Amino acid sequence: MKKALVCGAGGFIGSHLVKRLKKEGYWIRGVDLKKPIYSKTAADEFFLLDLRERKNCQKALNIQGGFNEVYQLAADRGGAGYMKPAECKMMENNALINIYMISEVVKLKKKPKYFFSSSVCIYKDMPLGAKKISEEEAYPAFPDNKYGWEKLYSERMLTVFGRKYNIPVRIARFHTTYGPEANWEDGREKAADAICRKVTLAKDGESINIWGNGKAVRVFTFIDDLIEGIRALMKSDINQPTNIGSNEYVTIDDLARIIINISGKNSIKIKHVTGPVGVRSRNFSNKRVYTTGWRPKYSLKDGITIHYPWVKAQVEKKYGKH
Repeated sequence: MKKALVCGAGGFIGSHLVKRLKKEGYWIRGVDLKKPIYSKTAADEFFLLDLRERKNCQKALNIQGGFNEVYQLAADRGGAGYMKPAECKMMENNALINIYMISEVVKLKKKPKYFFSSSVCIYKDMPLGAKKISEEEAYPAFPDNKYGWEKLYSERMLTVFGRKYNIPVRIARFHTTYGPEANWEDGREKAADAICRKVTLAKDGESINIWGNGKAVRVFTFIDDLIEGIRALMKSDINQPTNIGSNEYVTIDDLARIIINISGKNSIKIKHVTGPVGVRSRNFSNKRVYTTGWRPKYSLKDGITIHYPWVKAQVEKKYGKH
């Protein structure tokens, strides 16, 4: 039986990844500051550890016979409203986790295949309609937020460590991901989650606030597609950073209209207000991950049809029906 360590197993993506690996027959150790909020962990064992401390990375990796695979998804992260005020904390927390984890993997007698979750936040702000860029064209680098800068540093560090110490490294640059069990409030939620919440709370005929002018272009990837992409990359021989995400580009207003339509509250209006927006657009190629045979299966409408009822249920459980 293969053994895998999933760091960040209490989070949205990590908890879904644990479930998928269990279905494939893996023995799983999950590690995080907290266990999953919305469902019981599927991990065989779960350690509550702060990976910003080296001794806890050592404890997470210590197992008889070693791990076959390590998935490093543990990170301090959030949506546009979190990125700026928390930038110092994010850079420090995430750098510590990634430095300690890879430097402890180096010491292991049995070197596991090592997965790192990077982000498309490493790319610069791009004008609307700009040509698609490949992974290599992230350089010269100019991310618009400090979360992206830390991810770039960690990518470089892992690539160098992997090469020098013969560690098979896989690096995925995630597009914005949504789906059941995502953060839907608390300031760390992403656009799809926040708008689903706002629409649930609004009555038909009322308005919901959207930050900015609604014209910023984004790509939203459904959680099931992302998990499939992670597994495809891990099974491949690709040892370079790889974009994983949908190929459907929409404006934030488009996203809001899809959610409003699925909610059935078709008289809800969109009101643009001042707030953090992030980049205007990012347009990148998925050709590298396509070589694995992976393709996204969920359109945004298909994914929101699943996600909106889940967010609605959480909102009504906490705040009552609207």
